Amino acid sequence: MTNPVEPKRRATYQDVLDAPEHLNAEIIGGELHLSPRPGGPATAVESSMMADLGPRFSQGRGGPGGWLILMEPEIHVGEDIVDPDLVGWRRERLAMVPDAAFFTVIPDWVCEVLSPSTERFDRAEKFPLFAQWGVKHAWLVNPRQRTLEAYRLENGGWHLLGVYQSHQRARVEPFEDVELDLSVWWADVPLSAKEPAAAYGTAL
Repeated sequence: MTNPVEPKRRATYQDVLDAPEHLNAEIIGGELHLSPRPGGPATAVESSMMADLGPRFSQGRGGPGGWLILMEPEIHVGEDIVDPDLVGWRRERLAMVPDAAFFTVIPDWVCEVLSPSTERFDRAEKFPLFAQWGVKHAWLVNPRQRTLEAYRLENGGWHLLGVYQSHQRARVEPFEDVELDLSVWWADVPLSAKEPAAAYGTAL
C-alpha cells in the first residue's frame, strides 16, 4: 500500500519570526523565502533615495508632501508577508503609521533596490504579487547598472513607463511633481560596482 503524500506545510508568521537574524524572511503563496541582507551598493542607494524623496513627499519640505514613505516596512496581506525596500502610501489612505508590528494597508507605490542575490526573486515573485494586490506604481532600481525602471499598473499587469539612467533628471510617476536628479542616488556607489546593462521589456 502506498503511503499518501502529506501536503507541504504552509509557512506562517512564526517562521518569519524564527528566521536567522542575518537573513531577510518573507512569505509568498505559503512558501518561506530567505534572502541575504543587501550589500553596500543597495544599502547606499536605498538610503540616498529615502533622503531625496522623504523630505519632499513625506514631510512636504521642498515638495508637495501628501505621502507616507518608509524604508523596509513589514506588510501583511492575507497569508503573504513581504518587506519592500521603499514603500509609499498616499496620506488620504494611510495618514499615520499603525501602532503595530506590521502594516496591512496595501501601498500605492513600492520600490525594490536590486542586488545580485535578490533580483530574480524581486522580479519573478514579488513584482507579480504587488500587481495582484493592486499596487498602482512600482520601481526597480539597480545600483550597479545605475538605472531606474518605473512601472504603472494597467489591466492587472505592469506597464513600463521608462528606464532612466544614472545621469538623468526626470519626472517619474508617481512623484512627477518634482524633477528628480538621479545622479545623487549613486553618489556613494563606486564605479567599480557597475555591471553590464540589461535588456528591458515593456511589461512584467
